[in-house]
Amino acid sequence: MKYLMWLLNAAIFFTLFAFALNNLQPATVHFFFGTSWTGPLVLVVLATFVAGVAVGALAMVPRWWRHRTAARRHATSVSTPPPAGATPDTHGL
Repeated sequence: MKYLMWLLNAAIFFTLFAFALNNLQPATVHFFFGTSWTGPLVLVVLATFVAGVAVGALAMVPRWWRHRTAARRHATSVSTPPPAGATPDTHGL
């Protein structure tokens, strides 16, 4: 199984390497106010991918923070011992 994963990783690497070698022609990206950037097409695609991952990760932060706070709140409420004289809940049996 380990050799199959190495083979899959090698195939992915060589596919991406061939993609990069086939897309070396210059591409111009035009920004606002007349500014532009010229670079190899593969770098434009890579920069777009990295920017998309960063925006997606930043969009997940509020929800992640909310879930983390709720989990911490739940963990502290579960770990507190029951009051003295309390009977265990047997409704599920």
